Amino acid sequence: MTTATAPSAALTAEDRCDRCGAQAYLRVELQSGGELLFCAHHAREHGDKLKEVAATVQDETHKLAPTPATPPTE
Repeated sequence: MTTATAPSAALTAEDRCDRCGAQAYLRVELQSGGELLFCAHHAREHGDKLKEVAATVQDETHKLAPTPATPPTE
């Protein structure tokens, strides 16, 4: 029997890092069940261990990329 799972919803500003409370940009669904949310800093800090225990990882750290400045209009 195969079970399909719906993709996780996008992370929002209300999703908070389980380590420090900052905005979460990474959701880790654990092999043992449950999930953890991390800010980009703590995702990098614990990245190696997370890879060992993760069933899936939703990484939205690309949202942190700087956007190009808009030139002033005259």
